[in-house]
Amino acid sequence: MLTQEEGLSLVRLARKTIESFVRNEPIDKPKDHKPFMDKKRGVFCTLTKHGQLRGCIGLPYPTHKLVDAVVEAAMGSAEDPRFPAVTEDELKHIKIEISVLTEPKKIEASGEEILKNIKPNEDGLIIKHGFNQGLFLPQVWKELPSKTEFLDHLCLKAGLAPGYWKRPGVTFYGFRVQAFKE
Repeated sequence: MLTQEEGLSLVRLARKTIESFVRNEPIDKPKDHKPFMDKKRGVFCTLTKHGQLRGCIGLPYPTHKLVDAVVEAAMGSAEDPRFPAVTEDELKHIKIEISVLTEPKKIEASGEEILKNIKPNEDGLIIKHGFNQGLFLPQVWKELPSKTEFLDHLCLKAGLAPGYWKRPGVTFYGFRVQAFKE
C-alpha cells in the first residue's frame, strides 16, 4: 500500500510528464526518487476534462518500475487513440488520476459463475478470449453498477459481443487499485 503522499507524488509526476509531452519538451524522470518508485507495478493514468473522460491508458501488469510506468501511462493518456491528442490549451482543464494496480490474478470461474466471484466497486477486470482482451478499472463500476452490464460492456471493449463473457474459453483476471487524484 502506498501512502497518500506517495500517491500524490505519482500524480505530480504524471502532470509534469503530460505538460512536457504536450509542449514537446524533454521528459525528465526524477533521478533522486524514493525507493517505492523502483517497485514494478501496473499503473493507469486517467484524464478527465469537465468531469468527462479525456484519456485513459496504462500498463496492467507489473513489467515496469513505478516511475517508468507512470511516465509511460501519462504520455499514452495524452494521446489516447479514442480522443484527439491533448492540446496545450486544455492542460489547465485536465484533471489527473493515477491508479496503481495489484498484480492481476486469474479468476477460476467461467460462465455465470463469474458473477459470484466479482465485487462491484472493488474489482477491476481483464477479459481475454483468443487475441481479444479488454480491461475496466474498478472506477467503471460507478457508471455500470450491474454485474451483467459491466461484463457486457467489458466484452464490447474487448471487441466481443455482449454476453460473450458466458462462453467457454473466456478467461478473467481480477485486480484492485489504489487511486490518487488531483
